[in-house]
Amino acid sequence: MNDPIPWTVWRVCAIIASCAFLTGLDASVVNVGLDTITRDLDTTLGTAQWIATGYLVAFAASLPICGWLGRRVGVGRLWLACAAAFTLTSAACALAPTIGWLIGLRVLQGLAAGMLIPAGQTVIGQAVGPSRLGRVMAALGVAVTLAPALGPVVGGVVIDLWSWPWLFLLNVPIGIAGVGLGLRHVPRGARTDPGRLDVVGLALLSVGLPLVVYGCTRFGETRQPGSLAVLAAGAASLLLYGAHSRRLATPILDLRLFGHRSYRAAVATGAFAGAALFGAGLLYPLWFQLGRGADPLGTGVLLLSMSLGTTIALPLAGRLSDRIGGGWVSLAGSLVTVVSTVPFALLPLDAGEWLVQGLLFVRGAGLAGALTPAVTAAFAAVTPAQLPDAAAQVNIVNRVGGALGGAIFAVVVANGLPDGAGPAFHRAFWWLIGASTLGVLAAAWLAAAEVSTRRARTADPLPAA
Repeated sequence: MNDPIPWTVWRVCAIIASCAFLTGLDASVVNVGLDTITRDLDTTLGTAQWIATGYLVAFAASLPICGWLGRRVGVGRLWLACAAAFTLTSAACALAPTIGWLIGLRVLQGLAAGMLIPAGQTVIGQAVGPSRLGRVMAALGVAVTLAPALGPVVGGVVIDLWSWPWLFLLNVPIGIAGVGLGLRHVPRGARTDPGRLDVVGLALLSVGLPLVVYGCTRFGETRQPGSLAVLAAGAASLLLYGAHSRRLATPILDLRLFGHRSYRAAVATGAFAGAALFGAGLLYPLWFQLGRGADPLGTGVLLLSMSLGTTIALPLAGRLSDRIGGGWVSLAGSLVTVVSTVPFALLPLDAGEWLVQGLLFVRGAGLAGALTPAVTAAFAAVTPAQLPDAAAQVNIVNRVGGALGGAIFAVVVANGLPDGAGPAFHRAFWWLIGASTLGVLAAAWLAAAEVSTRRARTADPLPAA
C-alpha cells in the first residue's frame, strides 16, 4: 500500500479501460436495437438474435488463442491489433447492407473483443506487479462493470434519437482515440517463443467453449433438449482438451497453473462470482419487467443503482486487496452479496422502490468485493510469464460461470411462471443465493490459501518451485 503507482501506469490503464468499456457496452447496447434492425433489414427476430448470439459465441471462441498470440507477438501488440480490429468492425457493422453481412461482421467483432480483454489485463499485470495489482485492476473493473449497465440506457436513447447504425458508430471515435494513444503509450511486451501451435488443443477449446456458452444461453431461452445436447458436446470437447493438454510440454492453455493452490481457489471464486454477476444480469431485468411491469429502458435506469454501488466500492476493494490480500476482500464481498440478495427472495413484487434501490446498491458494492479481488488474486499467484494463460483462463471461467448461472436462473423463472411471477422469482432468487453462497465458500478457501502461502514464504524466503 506504500508502493505508489506512477502516472504512466495509470495512463496505460485508462487507455486499456476505454476499449474494455466499449466491448462491454457493445454487448448490451445492441440488444435494445434488435427490433428496429429486424424491421429495417427485413428479417425475422430469430435471425436478428444472432447479432447478439454470434458476438458472444465468437467472444468465447477467441479466448484460447490469446495467450499463445500474446507470447508470439507481445501482449501490447496483440492488444493494439484487437483494439484496431474492434474499431474497424464497428464501423463496418454500421454500413452492413443485409442481415447476413451484419451477423458476419458481428462475429469478427466478437473475435477481436474476446482477445482484447485478457490481453489488456496481461499488459496491466506485467506493468504493475502483484503488490499494486489490486488498485489498478479495480480501476479497470469500473469500466467493465459500468458498460453493460449503461448499455440499455444508451441504446434506448440512440434508437429514439437516431437509427440502429449509430449503435455501432458510437464505438468508432473512442476506439480511434484508444488506438492512437495506445500506439504512443501502451508497452508492446516481450516476444517469446510460445512453442509450436497446439492445433488440436485450439480446435477442442475453440469448439467446446462456444458450444458451452451457446448451449447454456439457448437452454435458458428455449428449454429445448437440443440445447442440452449442444452443452454436453461442448463439455465433452473441454474434457478431451484436459486429457490432451497433459501430454504436451506447451499446450495452447497451460492447465498446470491450477496446481497452485491460491490460483485454483481464486479461479473457483471468480467462477461463482461470475455466476452471481452475469447470471443476475439476466434475472434482475426479468424481475423488473415481468414482475414489476417496467419497460426495457426503465429497467436499465432502475438497475443503475447496482452499478453505482460497484463503481463506488471498487477503488476501496482494490486498495484493500493490495493491503490484506484478495481472499479476505472477496470473502467479505461475497458475504455482502448473499445478505443483500436474501430480501429479494422474500419481498413482494410491489416492494417499495427506495428499499429495492438500496438493496441493489449494497449488492453492487458486494459484487465489487467478490469478483475483482478474486481476479487480482489469481493474477498475483502466477509469474509475469504465466499471465497470458492466467488472463485467458480467468475470463473463460467467468464467462462459462455466467452463462451457466444465467441459464439456470432463466429456466427456474420460466418453469415457475405458471404458478405466478412472485413465486417464480422467489425460487430463482434462492438459486442465486445458493450460487452466491458457494462463492462465499470458495472465497474462504482463497483466504486460507493466501494465509498458507504467506506463512510458507516467511518460513522459506526462496521462491517455490
